[in-house]
Amino acid sequence: MADMGRPKSEHPKKKILSVRVDDSLYQRICAYAERHGMNVTEVVLQALEKLISKRE
Repeated sequence: MADMGRPKSEHPKKKILSVRVDDSLYQRICAYAERHGMNVTEVVLQALEKLISKRE
């Protein structure tokens, strides 16, 4: 019988990060995500990666 469900990720995300933002920033993030065909999580993860890489 074949495996069922979503395939296992090579790099599973096990940590949860929560951040509170004001309405204005949230709307800007959502608008950016929509313009670039992304979801909010992808926008935030890419922004954090870019920020951290730039500072190292």
